[in-house]
Amino acid sequence: MSDRTRPPTPGQTIGPFYGFALPYADGTALAATTDPAAVRLWGRVLDGAGEPVPDALVEIWQADARGAVPHETGSFDRSVGGFTGWGRCSTNRAGEYHFDTVVPGRVDGAPAPFIAMVVFARGLLDRLHTRVYVPGSADLDTDPFLSALTAADRATLIAQEDGPDRLRFDVHLQGEHETVFLAFRPAGEAPGV
Repeated sequence: MSDRTRPPTPGQTIGPFYGFALPYADGTALAATTDPAAVRLWGRVLDGAGEPVPDALVEIWQADARGAVPHETGSFDRSVGGFTGWGRCSTNRAGEYHFDTVVPGRVDGAPAPFIAMVVFARGLLDRLHTRVYVPGSADLDTDPFLSALTAADRATLIAQEDGPDRLRFDVHLQGEHETVFLAFRPAGEAPGV
C-alpha cells in the first residue's frame, strides 16, 4: 500500500481532539428539564471570520437559583438528581453547544450573577475564560466589572433571550464581535506569572 493512499493519523492532523473522550453522558444537564426553573443556555462558537468551530469544548460553572455554589463531589454523576453547577459540551458541526441549567442567583457579597464559561478549541494555546450574564438582571448596571467595559464590550458578555426559558450566548473567538475574555490566575499566583 502506498503512503499516498493511507489516511492521516492523529499525529498528522490538527489537534487536540476535545470531542474524543472528554464529553460524557448528560454532561450538558446541570438541572433536570422538568425543573420549573430550568432554562436552556445555548449558542455557537465562531472563529474570526464568523464561521462555526465544530470541534470546540465548552464548560460552565455557576451558582444555583438561590445563589448557592455547589461544593459537593460528584458533578459527573447525574443520576443522583439535583443541581450540579458544572457542565461540559462539545460543539456540533454548526458550532452549537447547549446546557440545561437554571438562571444563577446572586452569590452573597458578589456583584451581578453570572455563569463562568471556559472554551477549549483547536488553535488555542490555552483555554479562554469568559462570563455569561443574564439579561434583565437589576445588578448589571452596578456590576463593577461590567461598568469598566465599553458598551460594545459589555454587550459581548450578556446573553440574549431566545424564546421562553431560552438564553443564547454566542462566543466569538476573534473579529469585530470578539467576546471579552478574562485573564485567569489560580489563587495565590502572582501577577505576570
